[in-house]
Amino acid sequence: MLKKILLVITMLYAAAAFAAADVNKSSAAELEGIKGIGPSLSEKIVEERKSGEFKDWGDFVKRVGGVGGKTAAKFSDEGLTVNGKKFKADAKDAKPAGANADEKASKKKAASPKAAASATK
Repeated sequence: MLKKILLVITMLYAAAAFAAADVNKSSAAELEGIKGIGPSLSEKIVEERKSGEFKDWGDFVKRVGGVGGKTAAKFSDEGLTVNGKKFKADAKDAKPAGANADEKASKKKAASPKAAASATK
């Protein structure tokens, strides 16, 4: 009987360890339960959340400094969600909003004749 009780307690503890945490609902301590999120980052998340809930992963990556696509994917693998959704690298949320426009502008600038001429000087 004692073995069964210990087994049940162990299983409950294991289930709690793998529980998902949502960035819009979790406390700083719960966020720190995600591998890779320490006290500093959890505090950033909680502070940024005060200005409004995160809409999606793109919004989260854009608003929380130090978190990019690769880091978001790792956090998602560890159980972090945004509005109950896991990170998808091939989705529109893979980069913060406006990132594609910034890339296009920098490529256009690099391809311009003036930029090429100034780069050779």
